[in-house]
Amino acid sequence: MATFVLVHGAWHGGWCWKYVRPLLGVAGHEVLCPTLTGVGERAHLARPDTSLETHIQDIVGLLRYEDLQDIVLVGHSLGGPVITGVADRVAEQIAQLVYLDATIPRDGQADVDCYPAEFGARPWAEDFLAKGEYVIPPPPMEQPFGITDDTQARWLKAKLTPHPVRAFIDPLRLMNTEPRVSARTFILCSKADPAWTSAARVQAEPGWRYEELSTGHDAMVTAPRELVDLLLALVTQP
Repeated sequence: MATFVLVHGAWHGGWCWKYVRPLLGVAGHEVLCPTLTGVGERAHLARPDTSLETHIQDIVGLLRYEDLQDIVLVGHSLGGPVITGVADRVAEQIAQLVYLDATIPRDGQADVDCYPAEFGARPWAEDFLAKGEYVIPPPPMEQPFGITDDTQARWLKAKLTPHPVRAFIDPLRLMNTEPRVSARTFILCSKADPAWTSAARVQAEPGWRYEELSTGHDAMVTAPRELVDLLLALVTQP
């Protein structure tokens, strides 16, 4: 049995793993789907100082207080910087890192630095701070994050909440110069718009396992069975 900790991305919450969690559970694994401070059912806790480090400590605290060991830590999208920071702090509790269509900033970089300059990610986020706002509302999309099924899209849009700005723009601060978790997998959702540069990075660097899912960005909603099959393969054939 493996223990999976699934970390959501921007505007989402632990609820977004609704279709993945039972499939992993049926396979005999323990699954935890925490919600980060300031979003989802914890949206009322958002403050101007809610930061990337807040979210890193959310997960570090979960691992410590639940006495979790040898976990498979999965980060989706903006969850990438979070799990990178967690692995830097408590690598001894982590067996594998899985980046699901996620950004992977280096030390001193922020999530918004993982996009080409022409994408305008940093000015977009900093504009909210300049206007005195400390959360960014969900993007107004009819079919959000690659979800084309109308029922699923309505379900998702009803639950999305504004996300703390600092999670996007705070630089990741690592205490270790080298990755402390050697088993690292990047999963590209190939039908998403891969604006970030992380996929190219992991294909160029040694030490990464690279996989693709033929689906949109929110694979946990659009292709839960395929995602679970891939996650199970990682723990049975690491």
